[in-house]
Amino acid sequence: MPLITSAGIGSGLDLESIISASISAERTPKLQSLLLKQESLKVELSSIGEIKSAVSKLQDTIKKLADIESFGKRTANITQPTTGDIISVTPTSDISVGNFNIAVKQLAQGSRAVSTDGAFADSSAVVSASGGTLTFTAGTAKTFDLSVTAGMTLAELRDAINDSSTNFGVTANIVNTGGSAGSKLVLTSSVTGEGNDLVITSDTSELDAIETYDVTTNPSGGMVIDQTKDKAQDAIITVDGLQVTNSTNTFKDAVQDMTITAKQKSVENAGVFETAKLSVEYDRESVTTLIDEFIANYNNLVGNIGFQTRIGKPLNGDASMRALSDQLVNALSTPLTDAGTFGSIFDIGIGMKKDGYLEKSSLVRSLNDAMDNNFDDIGKAFAGTNGVAKQMETLLANYIDSDGLLKQRETDLNERIKDVDDDKISLDQRMVDMEASLRKKYAGLDVLLAQMKQTQASLGAQLANLPGFTKTKS
Repeated sequence: MPLITSAGIGSGLDLESIISASISAERTPKLQSLLLKQESLKVELSSIGEIKSAVSKLQDTIKKLADIESFGKRTANITQPTTGDIISVTPTSDISVGNFNIAVKQLAQGSRAVSTDGAFADSSAVVSASGGTLTFTAGTAKTFDLSVTAGMTLAELRDAINDSSTNFGVTANIVNTGGSAGSKLVLTSSVTGEGNDLVITSDTSELDAIETYDVTTNPSGGMVIDQTKDKAQDAIITVDGLQVTNSTNTFKDAVQDMTITAKQKSVENAGVFETAKLSVEYDRESVTTLIDEFIANYNNLVGNIGFQTRIGKPLNGDASMRALSDQLVNALSTPLTDAGTFGSIFDIGIGMKKDGYLEKSSLVRSLNDAMDNNFDDIGKAFAGTNGVAKQMETLLANYIDSDGLLKQRETDLNERIKDVDDDKISLDQRMVDMEASLRKKYAGLDVLLAQMKQTQASLGAQLANLPGFTKTKS
């Protein structure tokens, strides 16, 4: 008997189509049901994701509103002299607003020491035949020692000073004069302030040419500090005519809670120094921008809730969305107890329209009026102990933190989508098993029908050979 490799080959019947139709009839409605269920879950998940994203954006803004420092910024507006910028300033949140006239009478500088004429013929001149130790000092706190090796040249000494790991800020250079003065060693100290002149001493007379002063062995010194222009000096500024002195060009709290940096000496005319006019004001722009951001992100959340709960949307009639909307309004309506004249957030130039959206409003007072008269209280209205931002911070966290409602719903929906994927895999496996079962059943039928056809053909041949048998035409 021939081997049957495909259903229906033996019998001639289209058993493959019968098997395929049977499987399709069983699989299609169940698969469609699973796909519809999965699509519904994905749409709901997407809606929850949109709401969660809007809550997260609002939460980011609320965190800034809940920080009182967001309302404590100050701006410093400087009108510099026409001759150039003489100061820069950095105010802190504690500074009082006000106006100041500031002049720079003197910039702080470090000292500069130069070797005497003819001390060194050129940069290859030997500094010391046997070596020794140089000690560099500026003021009472800055010092370092440098070992001078036997036969060290001026150029090598320069490099050794600049490369020293303990150098506190001394820079060495060589100026080649090209004349009888030879090569000059120039040492510049970065340590500013009166009394911080660079002092260089040594432990050997061979290094006298590098010393600035040694009370016992070299009182005249070898390195010279020009007393008219190269001494270390303080910075001097005046604030509204009051003189302030500092060892560096950075004045911290010369005006309380503000840092002033002297950048350039004021031009002096007939004993009068040009001034920069400084105006310290509340940073109204940053607060206005933050409140605008709050209104925009609040309205974005309200709009998302409204869109995702429309008829035909997966969150239509969702109780948690109604609860979130109600809680948002309640948080905004929190009575304020420590915000001065503001009884609620709606007293600072914010209003709510009938559709639940926020807007800037002057119904009670405008935001500009609130800033003009009660700037510090605006921060308390948001970031105070029972401020609106503090209330909303807790509310929003309950929805999107790791154990929040929206986060839990996302987790649940993702698990249900995964369950549908598992059901689809199970359905595919059942269809494989069903096909195997059908093929097994139809294989027997196919063999039986094939045998019957063979028997029929055999009988027909035998009858045709009988005497008097006539084959009937069909």
